[in-house]
Amino acid sequence: MMHTLIHWAIEYGLLIVFFNVLLMQLGLPLPTVPTLIVSGTLAADGHFSVVALFCVTILASLIGDVVWYGIGRFYGLRVMRLLCRLSLSPDSCVRQTELRFERWGLSTLVIAKFVPGLSLIVAPMSGALRLSLPAFVMFDTIGIGLWATAAIGTGLLFHPDIELLSAQLVDMGNTAIMVAVTLLAAYLLLKWMKRRRFNSAMRMERIDISELQTLIKDGRPPVIVDVRGASVRAIEAQTIPGALAVAIEDWQHLIPHLHVDREIVVYCSCPNEASAAVLAKRLVDKGYHRARPLLGGIDAWVEAGHPTSLMGPESVILPGSSSQSVNVSPAIIIRAE
Repeated sequence: MMHTLIHWAIEYGLLIVFFNVLLMQLGLPLPTVPTLIVSGTLAADGHFSVVALFCVTILASLIGDVVWYGIGRFYGLRVMRLLCRLSLSPDSCVRQTELRFERWGLSTLVIAKFVPGLSLIVAPMSGALRLSLPAFVMFDTIGIGLWATAAIGTGLLFHPDIELLSAQLVDMGNTAIMVAVTLLAAYLLLKWMKRRRFNSAMRMERIDISELQTLIKDGRPPVIVDVRGASVRAIEAQTIPGALAVAIEDWQHLIPHLHVDREIVVYCSCPNEASAAVLAKRLVDKGYHRARPLLGGIDAWVEAGHPTSLMGPESVILPGSSSQSVNVSPAIIIRAE
């Protein structure tokens, strides 16, 4: 079988690279970097052109990214949440991608291919943020070029050693395939265990939309906290009326405005209310035992037909800024001065 795989790699090398990279960029969990390294080795031996290999890699990757850019531009963050639910780390991938965009802007596209999980998410996020398509293509092409250079260049530079390794793998035959499958299974198992630990740590009571509405109508308005990131709030625009917004990294800015005897409802728009659960857990650990995540987040609130308001900068707590609390029914708005 190993001999057959090597024969296919030589015979259909560029075609295999094109579809391997394209399908990976479209979301299939295919091992692309090893393919590019081996292809670099074959190119070094003259089986096909190095320039053609680079061009095929860049073209395939760019096609996949532009497709996701268009989907993100049309569907917004809905496609992001779907991708994150299908990923191995669904509870954090939206927020991590958003944080990188907030810190690095378009430069995120340059390093995206080198960060596991970021490559697929960054393209639809760019579309959802309505970044300029020419700017997206330019920065994305730079990132693809660097990534392709690193992978293919490794094959070119170390091709004698890689050829020796390939020969050893051929000698091992099916044992080499079993080793590769075992390593992949071990990786998936570790990710699954990490996911279970996170879910166990975040297992806590949620408050549903009907209970939140009851609290508001009964004159017992909770403190409602919007823990979505700034980029997500800018895209979605809507917020629960009276909610205050704070980045989860700046959650301690909330403390002076909370009371241990008051209900605190935290919401986000992420899979499994992950960010809301993280903040609620931190507040509970600080003694605010009535803090709970909102089941379904802002999406559940909107789907239930409840009113929303536009997200304005006056309701955001900025790191290091002075804040003045104003009591407003049904919740508290903290205005950044």
